[in-house]
Amino acid sequence: MSNIRLIPRLDIKGEYLIKGIRFEGLRKVGDPFEFAEKYYNDGADEIIYMDTVATLYGRNSLFDMVKKTTKNIFIPITVGGGIKNLSDVEIALRSGAEKVAINTAAIKKRDLINDIAKTFGSQCLVISIEAKKISSNKWEVYVENGRQKTGIDIMDWVKQIENEGAGEILLTSVDNEGTCDGYDIDLIKNVSDSSGIPLIASGGMGTNNHGVQAIKEGNADAIAMANILHYSKSNLQEIRKHFIQQDIKVREYA
Repeated sequence: MSNIRLIPRLDIKGEYLIKGIRFEGLRKVGDPFEFAEKYYNDGADEIIYMDTVATLYGRNSLFDMVKKTTKNIFIPITVGGGIKNLSDVEIALRSGAEKVAINTAAIKKRDLINDIAKTFGSQCLVISIEAKKISSNKWEVYVENGRQKTGIDIMDWVKQIENEGAGEILLTSVDNEGTCDGYDIDLIKNVSDSSGIPLIASGGMGTNNHGVQAIKEGNADAIAMANILHYSKSNLQEIRKHFIQQDIKVREYA
């Protein structure tokens, strides 16, 4: 089994790190560079930058931020939000990102996943899926930061993106995002069990044990974290130590 990756997720609006609950009530948290550097020094395996309003306004403002970040931070960076074509992907990768995350564009342009995979390789392509529970063991795919329904069943979507060349899934529960009440384990397990694509669980981590549950019960390959780190409910060193105590394989970090 590969090491479980610990990935801080930084949601960005303009020049600020922001956070809300279920993608609503967004509040400024601070300077994203300061937080990214702290998480890097604390042993993060990767970092995710997500522009929360890029698609809404038809632009991506993170490329310069990524370029600045990668001058001092030497772990993989994923950038998402507003990436809508091959040109955007190329700019993101040239700016220093190792991976790009797409969501709305993948729904609207059904050839985009395949085009990115063929042009740049599946290893750089993360499909960001926002899912909302609509009944027992049934979730609908949402876009626009959980604001817009698509009518697409998540299991149908997962099969499609796997066939088209997605390299990884960033799976966020709209219901649990920002609540610190724990991940949607049923959602994670259903997607993980139905797909061979590595899965990053996102949305809801408030304790170290929530991460353990996502991995041991949900079979996640990585966990994305926000509030638990931003508001110092725990830190990466404590999480790593706790995982080791729970026999979860993580990267050694001195």
